[in-house]
Amino acid sequence: MITARAAASFEPVGRSVATARSFVRDTLQGWGFADVVDDAVVLTSELVTNAVVHAGTHAEVLCLRTEDGVRVEVSDRYPEREVPVQGSPAAMGSPDREGGRGLQLCAALAARWGVDYTPTHKNVWFQLDLPERPVGTRAAGPSLPAELLPLADGRVRVAVLQIDRKGTINAWNEDAEELFGYPAAEVIGRPLTDLAAWPHTPGTGTGVAEALQLSRWEGSYGIRGADGRVAQVYASHLRVRDTGGEPSTVCLLVRDHERAVLQTPQRVPAGDQATASDGQNADPFEVFIGSPAPDDLDGLLQRTVERARDMLDGDSAFLLLATDDETELEVRASTGLPSARQRFARVPVEAGPGRYGSARMPAVHDDLNAVPGAVPLLNGTGMRSVVTVPLKVEGRLTGSLGVAAEAPGRYSNEEALRLQFAADRIALAVESARLGELERLRRGSLSFLVEASDLLAGTLDRDQTLALMAQMTVPTLATWCAVYTIADQASEPYLSYVLHEDEELIDGIKSLLSKVAPPDPVPTPGARVWTTPGEVAHQAALRSSMRSLGLSGGPTRQLASGIGPTLTTASAVGGETVVLPLVARNRVIGMLTLGKPTDEHFRQEILELAEDLSRRAALALDNARLYSERTAISQALQRSLLPPGLPQIDGVEVEVIYRAAGEGNEVGGDFYDLFPIGNGAYGFAIGDVCGTGPNAAAVTGLARHALRLLAREGLSGPAVLERLNSAILDEGDRSRFLTLLYGEMRPQEDGSAELKVVCAGHPLPLRLRQDGTVVPAAEPQPLLGVIEDLELYEETVTLDPGDVLLCVTDGVTERREGTRMLGDDGLADVLTTCTGLTAGAVAARIMRAVERFASDAPSDDMAILAMRVPGLHHD
Repeated sequence: MITARAAASFEPVGRSVATARSFVRDTLQGWGFADVVDDAVVLTSELVTNAVVHAGTHAEVLCLRTEDGVRVEVSDRYPEREVPVQGSPAAMGSPDREGGRGLQLCAALAARWGVDYTPTHKNVWFQLDLPERPVGTRAAGPSLPAELLPLADGRVRVAVLQIDRKGTINAWNEDAEELFGYPAAEVIGRPLTDLAAWPHTPGTGTGVAEALQLSRWEGSYGIRGADGRVAQVYASHLRVRDTGGEPSTVCLLVRDHERAVLQTPQRVPAGDQATASDGQNADPFEVFIGSPAPDDLDGLLQRTVERARDMLDGDSAFLLLATDDETELEVRASTGLPSARQRFARVPVEAGPGRYGSARMPAVHDDLNAVPGAVPLLNGTGMRSVVTVPLKVEGRLTGSLGVAAEAPGRYSNEEALRLQFAADRIALAVESARLGELERLRRGSLSFLVEASDLLAGTLDRDQTLALMAQMTVPTLATWCAVYTIADQASEPYLSYVLHEDEELIDGIKSLLSKVAPPDPVPTPGARVWTTPGEVAHQAALRSSMRSLGLSGGPTRQLASGIGPTLTTASAVGGETVVLPLVARNRVIGMLTLGKPTDEHFRQEILELAEDLSRRAALALDNARLYSERTAISQALQRSLLPPGLPQIDGVEVEVIYRAAGEGNEVGGDFYDLFPIGNGAYGFAIGDVCGTGPNAAAVTGLARHALRLLAREGLSGPAVLERLNSAILDEGDRSRFLTLLYGEMRPQEDGSAELKVVCAGHPLPLRLRQDGTVVPAAEPQPLLGVIEDLELYEETVTLDPGDVLLCVTDGVTERREGTRMLGDDGLADVLTTCTGLTAGAVAARIMRAVERFASDAPSDDMAILAMRVPGLHHD
């Protein structure tokens, strides 16, 4: 009789095999069928592999619960695939053949099995019966001497939590308060996911939220306590419903080293399992390990540690992969351990002298309490005995596989040989999958670095470069980052930028780091671990919690507000933190700090990618610094070439508009000036040096300062320009041609203004009369900087009230759009429309006309000088 059913469908992709295993394991554990879970998972894995990998079709898995056991059906859409006849072992092939192994396993492990056909589907099913137990006994262990009983504290505290259908805590007992530090009022109403640090299990979708939906669940995870640290617990979950039909989950939790209080008794040792029909021992792990490996490395490693643990009846298992230089091992998969804390942690290959301190040789430790630290990965886990074996390919160390148990003396050389045999069979598949993963990572890293280089090369702004550095690392490489900059060798590192993937945590991390001495600016390449932030964060969280708990009788609201930000910050920076130097031009210009949240580690490939990024970022940051410094110097020098300000002239309106061509330039080859000479006279000039840039600007400075000095000596306009011509020629190779309009202006008592003008090769000044006519106000003469002996003369012009004198550089008249040019005539046409306008309005209208004449940005410097005589009364 069928008492329950569960079904799921899986796509024809490699990762579906791991997902199917997880589905069957969770379903059977929820039904309380722990005795047959492992066999069911092995058989399901092989049958789903046949469907989704070999046949390339969808697979449907159906689990049926009966009074005596469980029936699992796996259907695919490849009905014409040949199926061996039951009872003919020879037809099934050997375990090393690609096909037929799933059916061989069914024959070896299942009580009954078979194959059903439809026109579109093939359905393989197997039945697993529950072992008979004495009446009234679910499971029992033998009597043990007191010294062999599990170790527990003086008083065992069992936290009892009740979680509603939404995953929210609605009950929290006194033992939970003692274990985790939170009073009931503070946690009731919060989701359990806020406190639970769920272990990462690659290839499965089971998390805390999914586990709470299962009818029964048992295992290890972490609870983040009030002090910010994660306490490892062993938990048993039971799904119940009240009289109104409302479901909830009751959770019992104890400290992980006291798991014996809740843990289901251990399985029957592997040696007592059923044998195959031919009388030979059918070790499920050895048969299973020969099946086609999952497509993903994480799925393969996780399956390996699970089967290794089951094969040696251990409490935990772990697999580490060696780095390229074979000096360190990196934790990549584990079961029965707090994997969230251990994943990507690194340990040395040679941990000590002798064969037992090296991962290159098999090793058996009877009691880790007798040799503390012999296996650093197991420190603080409660494991006592362990067997480890190397994974080698062609004599090269590629990894290490280990199985551990809580009881001492569990393993001997015989178990080491069995585990080594399994490791030898899986080593090549692991190395192949690892190389495939590395190739994908390197391709992704190359794309990442190319994009990063393009982004960093696209800006020379220091602040934008800092922001780009942080945004490229978070969350791609790290959970948070901080950038320190060093102005010069005598300066201390300065915290310049902080970023976290959760923006609400940025201020807390910035406040924490500002109170911590920055890391030493060591130029040694590579990432180095920086423990200070995590240590300070935990201490601050602990002090805050203790102060808050000391508020006896205070409301819960005060407690929560007092510890919330500190605990959140401690959790955010409580994982591994590394520092990479930013080295450019043989100098440390800063540090890039990357961090992970509580108990997380960086994988080696990520650190190598971060090191590549830091080199590119350092050069971009130093380029931005140099550009900023040179821009500041250039702008300061350029500003020194501009007139300090225009004088106020009674009876004359003056307006100047100046635009230098080129990004970041304030001064180019064009220049203007207006200055008092004395005796009521004012000198004015507008000029254009051949070319643009620094060399032209140098001649600009020479011309402007020389004009002022010579004019104030009382020299006439022609004499001033002749001496300036000689000074320019004295510059030799640095000299430049110069066109210059120079004049002296004297306002008259009748409201007019008298001008004496010399136009040396410059665009002629234009005079706008009140009647709207426009005429040149001077005649052309030779430019400066070409010949030594110049004979220049000055012309006298009288501006009547209402007249305007417009002076421009050739950047205005030579404004182009395709083959069209504004020219002198076009400028005169625009000026005729300016009758009655002030000097400022005239200059603005001319500039608008120039800008609208062409759509491209100006390629030449432009200067406009407009002077208007309004008369005795402003009109």
